[in-house]
Amino acid sequence: MKTLKKAILLLFLCFSIKTAPFVGKDKFNLSNIEKEKDSSKLGKELNSIHELYKNKKLDSALKRALDFSNSLKENNLELKLKTNFLIGDVFYETLNYKDGIKYFRKNINLLSKKSLDNNSSIIDDNSKDVFYIENLLRLGSSYHKLNENDSIKLYKDSTLLYYNKVISFRELNPGVLNKKAIAYSNLSALYIRDSLFENGETYIYKAIEIYKKKNDKLNQAATLGNLASIYLMQAKYEIAKTICLQGLELIKNNNSSKAIRFKASLYSNLSWAMYKMKDYKAYEFQEISFEIKDKLRDSEIRRMIKKINAEYNVNNVRKEEENKRLKEQRAFWFGGVIAILIIISLGYIIKLKDLRRKNLALSFTQKELIKNQEIEKIRSDSHIRILNATIDGKESERKQIAETLHDSVSALLSSANMHLQATRKQFNGSTPLEIDKTQKIIEEASHKVRDLSHNLVSSILLKFGLDFAIRDISEKYSNSELTIETEIRNIRRYSQNFEIKIYNIIQEFVNNILKHSKANYALIELKEDNNKLFIVISDDGVGFDKTNIKTKSGLGLNQIEARVRILKGKFNINSSKDNGTTIYVEIPVIDKEIIANHV
Repeated sequence: MKTLKKAILLLFLCFSIKTAPFVGKDKFNLSNIEKEKDSSKLGKELNSIHELYKNKKLDSALKRALDFSNSLKENNLELKLKTNFLIGDVFYETLNYKDGIKYFRKNINLLSKKSLDNNSSIIDDNSKDVFYIENLLRLGSSYHKLNENDSIKLYKDSTLLYYNKVISFRELNPGVLNKKAIAYSNLSALYIRDSLFENGETYIYKAIEIYKKKNDKLNQAATLGNLASIYLMQAKYEIAKTICLQGLELIKNNNSSKAIRFKASLYSNLSWAMYKMKDYKAYEFQEISFEIKDKLRDSEIRRMIKKINAEYNVNNVRKEEENKRLKEQRAFWFGGVIAILIIISLGYIIKLKDLRRKNLALSFTQKELIKNQEIEKIRSDSHIRILNATIDGKESERKQIAETLHDSVSALLSSANMHLQATRKQFNGSTPLEIDKTQKIIEEASHKVRDLSHNLVSSILLKFGLDFAIRDISEKYSNSELTIETEIRNIRRYSQNFEIKIYNIIQEFVNNILKHSKANYALIELKEDNNKLFIVISDDGVGFDKTNIKTKSGLGLNQIEARVRILKGKFNINSSKDNGTTIYVEIPVIDKEIIANHV
C-alpha cells in the first residue's frame, strides 16, 4: 500500500500548473474599416499584398507594401491607413517591434481629428473608432513584447499608457468593447508577471464581465482559465477548482480548435487543484487532459511538417535568386574595376609602370588576406552552428521521449494499478494470486519507466528547476567513497531549454569527477548575480595536466566548452596533478517565458 501511495505521489509530481493565456496576441482585421472590397486598381493591389500577408509570405508582402505606400498620394487616406497597419503588422509578426511601432504611430496621427477635417466622408465614425483602437492596442502589445525581452523594463510605462488609452475609450461600438477585453487581459498578464496578483485579478474580472455582456462563452472560458491559474499560484485550490468547472461548463458543447485547447488547459488546472486538495478523482481529469493534448500534438506535428516543407521550397528558390543576383553584381563590379584599371594603365603606362606593378601586388595580397579571413569566419560560424544544432537536437529528442514516458506511459501504468487495487475490494476473502503478481509487474514497470525518463531528462529539473535537480544529483551520486555537497543561492526558474543545457553541463562535470578524479570530496556551487549564472565545481582528486587537455577526449571537456560558447558564456579550468580540479563557468541568464493561449 505504501508503494502504491509513493507511485501516486510521483505521478502527480509530474503534473504542471498551466499558467494559461496571459499575454494574448491580439488579431486585427484589415477589413474592419472597409464596407466592401475596393475594386479600383489601387484597391486590388492592396488586396493582393494582403493575400501575401495571410499566406505568411511576409518578405514579399513587406517589400510590396513599402513600395505601394510610397506611391500613394496624400488624398488616398483610407488606403494609406490600411497600408501602414499592414506594414506594422508584418514587422510585428517578424518580431521587429520597434519598426512596427513607427507605422502604428503614423496611423494614430492620421486618425486624429485634425488630419481628418478634409476627409470626413472617407471613413465613418464607427469604423474610425475601431481602427483607432486597433492601432492603440497593437502599440500596447508591441511595447509589451519589448518589455518582456528587457530585464530593466524600460517599456513598461509605454505599455501601460496605450493599454489604458484603450480601456478609457468611449464604448459606442461593439468592436471597441472587444478590444477593451483584450487590453484588460494583457494588463493582467503584465501585473501577474511581476507577481502583483491583486491587480491581475482586477483586470481579469473586467475582461470576464465584457465577455459575459457579449455572450462570448469561448473567450469567457479562456479568461476563466487565466483566473484559475492566478488562484493556483496563490494556493487557493478550492476557488481555482470552481472556476475551472465554470469554464468547462461554458464550452462543453464547443468542439472548435480553440475550445479544445482551452479545455485541455482547464482540465489540467482542475486536476492539479483537486490533487492539492487530496481529491484523487484528479486522475480522471488529468487523463482527459492527456488525451486532448495527444490529439493536439498530432495535429500540430502534421502542421509543422507541412510548414517546414513549404519553407524549405521557398528558401531554395530564394537562395537561387540571391545567388544569381550576387553573381550579376560581382560581374558588374569586376567589369567596372577592370575597365578603370585599363583606362589608368593606358594613361600612365610609361611613367607609372613600376608603381602600378607594386600597387597590383599589394591589392592582390589584401584581397587574398580578406578572403582568407572570410573563409575562416565562415568555417568557425559553421562549426558553431553544427555543434549547436547537434546538441539542441539531442536535447530536444531526449526531452520529447521523456515527456511521452512521463505524461502517457507512467499515467497509464498508475491508472492500471489503481483499477487492480479497486478490484481487490470485490473479493470477500483472499485475493487471487494473479492480481498480486500483476501489481508487482506494473510496479516494476513504473519504476523502470520513471528511471528511464529521469535518465533522458530529469523530471525534477522540468517540474522544480535547477535548485532541486542539482541537489538530486548530489544525493544520487554521493556514496561511502565520494561526498558531493552543494551551495545554491539566489536560483529561480528560467527558460526550460536553458535549464536543460545548464543541467547537462553540470552533469557532464560530475560524470568526469566520478570517472577520472578519484576524489573523496566534491562541491557544486551555483548562484545568480546581475542576471548571470555562476557555476563553480571543485574536487580534491588527482587532477590532470592542463597542457594535455585537448588530447583527453574522454573527459568531454571540448564538448562542454562548445556548449558554453553557444550560450555566450565563459569557461575556465584550474587543475594540476595531485592538486584537484576547479572549474569556473559564467553564463548569461535566459528567463522563463510565459506561454499564452491566444484569445
